[in-house]
Amino acid sequence: MRRRRQCSACEHRFTTYERCDTQALFVRKRDGSRQPFDRVKLRGGLERASHKRPVRTEAIDALVNRIETAAVRAGGEIEAAKIGEMCLAGLRRIDQVAYLQFAAVYRQLDVEDVQAELYRLTPEMSRNN
Repeated sequence: MRRRRQCSACEHRFTTYERCDTQALFVRKRDGSRQPFDRVKLRGGLERASHKRPVRTEAIDALVNRIETAAVRAGGEIEAAKIGEMCLAGLRRIDQVAYLQFAAVYRQLDVEDVQAELYRLTPEMSRNN
């Protein structure tokens, strides 16, 4: 929930965001270890991928919310690989350059792999224009 507030001392206006505090969520890493689900860390990775791209903050927030909801539905634990794939799918719909940047880091793509992925995206890009 978003609320606009005003400081009673200086009358400065600001926005606060409230979320329901649900169960503790965890990420299952590839090595089998668990760590707490961190919205800020996830959001930061998506923001880095979409840096200097025309990606709305709301679109990134919606993607983070979908991933968090998937973790809740999975019983409070979600695999890191599942998060990565959901990020890729979401970014592909939002902005294909951001998708490529995320894929290059997440999948550790070399130049030839990036070129191949760009070639696969080219027909899709021309359809969307």
